[in-house]
Amino acid sequence: MGKKVLITGITGMVGSHLADFLMKETDWEIYGLCRWRSPLDNISHLIDDINAKKRIHLVYGDLRDAVSIDNVVREVEPDYVFHLAAQSYPKTSFDAPLDTLDTNIEGTARVLEALRKHAPGAIIHVCASSEVFGRVKPEKLKEMGGVINEECTFHPASPYAISKVGTDLLGRYYAEAYGMTVMTTRMFTHTGPRRGDVFAESTFAKQIAMIESGLIPPTLKVGNLHSLRTFADVRDAVRAYYMLVTINPVPGEYYNIGGQYTCTVGDMLNFLLSLSPMKDDIRVEVDPERLRPIDADLQIPDTSKFTAHTGWKPQISFEQTMTDLLNYWRDRVKRGERFLQR
Repeated sequence: MGKKVLITGITGMVGSHLADFLMKETDWEIYGLCRWRSPLDNISHLIDDINAKKRIHLVYGDLRDAVSIDNVVREVEPDYVFHLAAQSYPKTSFDAPLDTLDTNIEGTARVLEALRKHAPGAIIHVCASSEVFGRVKPEKLKEMGGVINEECTFHPASPYAISKVGTDLLGRYYAEAYGMTVMTTRMFTHTGPRRGDVFAESTFAKQIAMIESGLIPPTLKVGNLHSLRTFADVRDAVRAYYMLVTINPVPGEYYNIGGQYTCTVGDMLNFLLSLSPMKDDIRVEVDPERLRPIDADLQIPDTSKFTAHTGWKPQISFEQTMTDLLNYWRDRVKRGERFLQR
């Protein structure tokens, strides 16, 4: 029998792209954990295969329900696990901190505890976030050569980031305490088609597409445009995750993963605008509701540890990623979908 993989959060941007990658590049049986009410838009192209039980299956559970997680892991007994499910939007975490902490910290503990009981030999990826580093002081960044390495002090700048510190530490704890093969990653900004519209680059692309179609006035609303980000493509990210679990996995290790293109959020917006025939007609306006109380504003990764271990490097350019993201929203607008203005 072939290998079995469990992807928590298969209906999200990353989970759905990972499912696509594994369907194409492996012969594994894929089990995707989702909630009963999860939207299936991101995996709609896989529905026929899911219905036919053709290598891909949905299993239902909720990170906040220990019984459902235990049942899923016991049923699947996975060889590989990608724990991607989370409350993943930093700004929302300021409004719903307890939900964020429960879902991301206790939810991860529930997954790892179920794996300890029912699949202790699984190779497990726990997805933390570059947000754990938070507000890195310029002088600290200078000490590290202008980039954030894995040993940088955690300084989380949101309840979401705090929850991902807990996620990161839990992964390492289960590796050290129970001898499980768990690796954690701190993925820096990654985006592309299917990115949720609550994230900066995706809401910019969505607004541009809506403006081009006359659905909203030519005023594009933004938050903080001065934060520095390093962008990777989600399709490069899932390839990295596959390499993480298949190339000499080392229990307890932790890695930065990220792209090679660094710019401010404002520069990213200017590139998206340059792709629009209406670029000269669009006015940019700061919306106070889009500003975080504090922001992680210097996100430049040192990925040399992961690259040395696996040989992974980004393959998709920033320009291609942003073009694909904008075209994704243009296609949805053309299909007549309606969206919240956020």
